[in-house]
Amino acid sequence: MGRELFAGVMSGTSLDGIDAVLADLAPAIVTARILASVHVDFPAELRRELFALQVSGPDELVRAARAAQRLAELYAQALRRVCVAAGVPVHDVIAAGVHGQTVRHRPREGWTAQLNSPARVAELTSMTVVADFRMRDIAAGGQGAPLVPAFHAAVFRHPERHRVVANLGGIANVTDLPPSGAVRGFDTGPGNVLLDLWQARSCGAPFDAGGRFAASGAVDAALLAALLAEPYLALPPPKSTGRDLFDAAWLDAVLGRTARAPADVQATLAAFTAASLAAAIREHCVGAQDLLLCGGGVRNGDLVARIRTELPALRVATTDAFGVASEHVEALAFAWLARETIAGRPGNLPAVTGAAGPRILGAIYPR
Repeated sequence: MGRELFAGVMSGTSLDGIDAVLADLAPAIVTARILASVHVDFPAELRRELFALQVSGPDELVRAARAAQRLAELYAQALRRVCVAAGVPVHDVIAAGVHGQTVRHRPREGWTAQLNSPARVAELTSMTVVADFRMRDIAAGGQGAPLVPAFHAAVFRHPERHRVVANLGGIANVTDLPPSGAVRGFDTGPGNVLLDLWQARSCGAPFDAGGRFAASGAVDAALLAALLAEPYLALPPPKSTGRDLFDAAWLDAVLGRTARAPADVQATLAAFTAASLAAAIREHCVGAQDLLLCGGGVRNGDLVARIRTELPALRVATTDAFGVASEHVEALAFAWLARETIAGRPGNLPAVTGAAGPRILGAIYPR
């Protein structure tokens, strides 16, 4: 049985860099087999620009186009490196799924924006590239997100256990995987985005390593209640969100003028992430038995401990225990989505996104 090699590239809301995987997705393989993975950090100047492009600013179109070109170069670098790491010639790769960097997400207005230059990635790698995964779902009336639940269902669903997959990226999202019936998924609210923002503001570090800063503080009950009053949290699925909502301006509006110890704010933001995620699971994933965690937030021991406390009845583990390293899940998902596009199969789940029906996602840029 021959191999079916696909690559996936993901740079998420946390803006920490690029993850790339090369995997064998041959149908005979029960669980996708990752042959190699690499991580490419964003240069400091690009990271600053990507943060700045989250909101409107001067000469925005030119700046976004330049950032997209730089991103394409880094995506191509990651793809070349992952092929070298696997000992695989680039021409053996059927296609690479390259999601791009989301800077705006406005599905209610019928659009979303991911910085990318997939034609340039194709030129620099001599690979077929699949990109622009979200817009077809949005055009069909969907949220365009989350798109990974179909992959979660293919890899993690169990015929007897009711599982939930929670991705702790910049934004947290869940996929509900009952043993039978419809798969559901949606963004629950902030993952690391507010934690990273406050850590940078308070300590000058890009993230709270291990959650130690949050663990040193005390939760402010009044502030936690104010955070949990955000109307988005009460919306029914399908729904998706991003930095368009949960940004510095949003946080400052909730904080107001009350003086608080920085560590207490961090502790409260960690409690907010855990509580909003847990509330969504309790309300919309009734009967869940297992919680599978993935994404950058699994390295935050304090956050994971808070999630365990919020959901004591669930068996909580990372996806590593179920065959896919937690840091590889999203990149592998876009390799899988690229395979579905190339095969002419739908990649969205209308019950998740709210689209009018199944749609083949993405645009193909031949090698």
